[in-house]
Amino acid sequence: MSTSFLPDPFIVNYKDDVLPLYEQLIGRNLTSIADFRTFLSDMSELESALSEDMAWRYIRMTCDTQNKDHEAAYLTFVQDIQPHLAPLEDQINKKIVSSEWAFAWRSESEAHEIYLRGLEGAVELFREENIPLQSDLATLAQEYSSIQGAMSLEWEGQTLTLQQASNILMRTDRQAREKVWQLMQDRRSVDTEKLNNLFNQMVQLRHQVALNAGFANFRDYMFKAMGRYDYDVTACKDFHRSVETAVVPLLKGLMQRRKSQMGLDTLKPWDTQVDALGREPLKPFTGGQELLEKGIDCLSRVDTYFGDCIKTMQKHNLLDLDSRLGKAPGGYNYPLAKTNMPFIFMNASGNLRDVETLVHEAGHAIHSFQMAPLDLNAFKNTPSEVAELASMSMELLTMNTWDAYFDDPKSLNRAKAEQLEGILGTLPWIAQVDAFQHWIYENPNHTVDERTAAWMDLSKRFGSGEVDYTGMASALENSWHKQLHIFEVPFYYIEYGFAQLGAIGVWRNYMKNGHAAIESYKAFLKLGYTHSIPTVYETAGVKFDFSANYIQELMQFVHHELQVVYQS
Repeated sequence: MSTSFLPDPFIVNYKDDVLPLYEQLIGRNLTSIADFRTFLSDMSELESALSEDMAWRYIRMTCDTQNKDHEAAYLTFVQDIQPHLAPLEDQINKKIVSSEWAFAWRSESEAHEIYLRGLEGAVELFREENIPLQSDLATLAQEYSSIQGAMSLEWEGQTLTLQQASNILMRTDRQAREKVWQLMQDRRSVDTEKLNNLFNQMVQLRHQVALNAGFANFRDYMFKAMGRYDYDVTACKDFHRSVETAVVPLLKGLMQRRKSQMGLDTLKPWDTQVDALGREPLKPFTGGQELLEKGIDCLSRVDTYFGDCIKTMQKHNLLDLDSRLGKAPGGYNYPLAKTNMPFIFMNASGNLRDVETLVHEAGHAIHSFQMAPLDLNAFKNTPSEVAELASMSMELLTMNTWDAYFDDPKSLNRAKAEQLEGILGTLPWIAQVDAFQHWIYENPNHTVDERTAAWMDLSKRFGSGEVDYTGMASALENSWHKQLHIFEVPFYYIEYGFAQLGAIGVWRNYMKNGHAAIESYKAFLKLGYTHSIPTVYETAGVKFDFSANYIQELMQFVHHELQVVYQS
């Protein structure tokens, strides 16, 4: 890739630092296919630099939501720079897809076809009147992040984030669990009305974006915007039904087993995370540094390359792992498109879930490293169905090396059991969140009460039915507020479900074939988005399939492995 197109250094403070570069590209005369290739390379270089600039603004803001300078830098980009770039990006896209050289270039590979198909979709969707609406939506998403990041409670003389407080829900002291659960709900309830009003604004803005682009609803708009060319709405609803029939009964069985083991007549929401046999919570590490060092060990023992990638990030200070007040919730891996190294952000507080999160985000990071040689930045922008296959597979591939965190086999088996039980709990939640979003945008003029009723209906459909919320209905009614995807990245969630199924398949192959399965996994990582999603999954050695029969087959495997762990 040419490195001479951008000025050195390339610093973005104002829109005028960027606009001339777009205008130069728009005005360039393409007289040969060689010119066309150079144009794409230069455009990719510009995209990579801007993506990385935006990445650091987002990273700094989420690492410290109380820093007004970081917030201002982020908002400057989304409010004062990006809106001016959008119409120019549309002109660039039109220039590419209408070029006389596009047809020949397109015919050279599936990667080129996928790239141009995506640009054609972007051209179809672009409306200048949507630019300010999308800027407003980015601002509202930032407001959601700030609201969540500011949530804390007082416990035993300490101020805890809600992520830190959630660790108390794993204590064997039931009275303490109930108390902290109530404190968490009380704190969340302070912002219930604010979050409902915020989301009402988002729904209306998103619906208007869809109408402006000629779509009946935002769901249909987003399927196009997210490049869902390899499956449709029907496939999503098939997934919902398959999870309902193949997974929910297993979840119900887990909850019944838990209630029996705990000797309870009624299972309460503060009883679902504690060890059912009354053992103290697993303490796999103390502090982010120990989490990281042990994580590198367990990754390296699956494949030395995996550990080396994280060591490289460690060397360049590209990880922020500990939870603290003022830090945004959640976790992510953010690719730095220009330097070809990612950043991992998470909120570790000392529990097993943090180990799962680290190896999950490490899967994304390793994916970024594997895609680095691809020619165009667009080839590295994998659809979520592919990106999450990388990360969720890593959670399962590393399970046998989690002994880096646990000295005795019993604790390791307990950790494995919690991971596998988590899958049976996560798939129904994913289906519920996705089905909820379908309902929201199929019914954009709904009231808050109607939305609550829809969520509660889905809770009956996808919940175990074993947890008693008597007298605490509002906690269940507003439980979707904590799912940041609904607010910040709408419709980006079912991908976790598709990828979880794929990850189970990758893990099953690994259990059977060992290193050969790892090589298939690495082969799929290198593809980026140069092939269709089904082809990428096939390269990984698994199927892209949402049928009840296939999901039942995978769940039988998980159930069998869970029984093995229980009996070990």
